[in-house]
Amino acid sequence: MRGLILAAPSSGAGKTTLTLALLRLLSREGLHVRGAKSGPDYIDPRFHEAACGAPCPNLDAWAMTPARLSSLAAGDGLLIIEGAMGLFDGAPPDGRGAVADLARHLGLPVVLVVDAGRMAGSIAPLVAGFAGFDPMVRVSGIILNNTGSDRHEAMLRRALAPLGLPVLAALRRTPALAQPSRHLGLVQAAERPDLEQFLDTAADALAATLDRDALLSLAAPLPGPTPTPRLTPPAQVIAVAQDCAFGFTYPHMLADWRAAGAEIKPFSPLADDPVPEAGFIFLPGGYPELHAGRLSSNHIFMHSLRNAVKHADIYGECGGYMTLGNGLIDASGTPHAMAGLLPLETSFATRRLHLGYRTLTAAQGPFPGTWAAHEFHYATTLRADGPALFTATDAEGTALAPMGLTLGRVSGSFAHLIDRT
Repeated sequence: MRGLILAAPSSGAGKTTLTLALLRLLSREGLHVRGAKSGPDYIDPRFHEAACGAPCPNLDAWAMTPARLSSLAAGDGLLIIEGAMGLFDGAPPDGRGAVADLARHLGLPVVLVVDAGRMAGSIAPLVAGFAGFDPMVRVSGIILNNTGSDRHEAMLRRALAPLGLPVLAALRRTPALAQPSRHLGLVQAAERPDLEQFLDTAADALAATLDRDALLSLAAPLPGPTPTPRLTPPAQVIAVAQDCAFGFTYPHMLADWRAAGAEIKPFSPLADDPVPEAGFIFLPGGYPELHAGRLSSNHIFMHSLRNAVKHADIYGECGGYMTLGNGLIDASGTPHAMAGLLPLETSFATRRLHLGYRTLTAAQGPFPGTWAAHEFHYATTLRADGPALFTATDAEGTALAPMGLTLGRVSGSFAHLIDRT
């Protein structure tokens, strides 16, 4: 049970590509390795799982208790945690939830990934600043990304030498390692027919430059698992939509439900599956806006969902919430009829970013009480009539407009629930 963290000065440094390359390379060599992702991310963890074959949890230092973080990080083999954003970038007002918080709590070293494509000697003060900023956050090694040539790499190494930090790898600028993305992040792993080839290409590129032994020697022991309260399942039988339109679920939530004895029945709205018989139906977030025409015309799914309200509670998060509404307008301005179970109209024709952590409190519905949650979408609400599901504040404690809707046995909101507070 050992681990390390890959972090960077900022977003866009290549953390995901290097994490995937490392996971694939080490697992290909027979090492028991697994990945984890810092923060509220549903997309990158599925890439981690494809790279090494092990489940990938989210480790959210803003929304999760220290006990939850330790329990999710615990396990056999080497844990490689991919950071989010920059090493010290967290939620306002004080940066809570940054990757640095994970490093402090778990006691793990940080390998700093630096996009060196447009610098030479300036890399030294940059790395020195990160390495010396907080004595409780140990920057123990460097990976250079996007180097241009042998000469460029040599300049970078000479500049860094006085710092005494090992340069563990220097990856060349490689167009084949660019990854396609869209408005919420990378194109999902399940949508990449070239994924295996990409992972092997990335692993091969890293293998040519990685000081494997030096990297593995940095890994530090993980804290042992700590007892933590589990999330109570909303029913004993739970139907969960799972496909490319509804893929944004937190593994720890489903795991807690299963551990409490609940049966999880996955189904695919995109495949026009009927909703399975269940006491609770969960439509998670994802990309229904990219598949709105197909979902609207999938009559078996839609008919069974409308019928299910007679005997089951139905809950939608973000994309699932929009699907429960009356209609959704896609980015081209085309309207699509949705399930009609909530008096809600949404649109992507005019995009507006909604982003940030939320503290939500519900007096009713399937998830009563207070929750740590996260909101990230570009939809505009054209109409939402009826009682709100949650009262809400942002990460700074500022009151927000009430969120979501509840109508009979149907409810939902744009927020993704993470853990109870």
